[in-house]
Amino acid sequence: MNSPLDHGLALLGRAEDDLYVVSHLCADAQAPGWVLGFHAQQAVEKALKAVLSAMELPYPRTHNLVMLAELLRAAGETLPATAEEFGRLTPFGVVLRYEDVITETSAAPDAVALQIFASGVVAWARERLDVAGLS
Repeated sequence: MNSPLDHGLALLGRAEDDLYVVSHLCADAQAPGWVLGFHAQQAVEKALKAVLSAMELPYPRTHNLVMLAELLRAAGETLPATAEEFGRLTPFGVVLRYEDVITETSAAPDAVALQIFASGVVAWARERLDVAGLS
């Protein structure tokens, strides 16, 4: 059985895989916005879950980034400066990957902004694991 740390490191690796997709597709003007949004959302989700796992904190099966951030906040973890923006990515985890619906609150994403945002959260998670001497 994997330890919570092993699970956290595996999740962080998967977050970095999703970030790879975003980083490589953001330069492609033909890349669908929902694909970029989905992989950015997944990178952030897995990064948050990696920290939760490494802290041995249970988390629900959810794509709700705000909920995951609240679990970390309640445990006393310092969140990334961009945490207030997590809610903007949540629709890409569920609704926008199955429906062709773009609303005012889920406008077509800026690819470079998504890449920078997701990169920052993944780097934060890596730092959290490093600071704890976990990786």
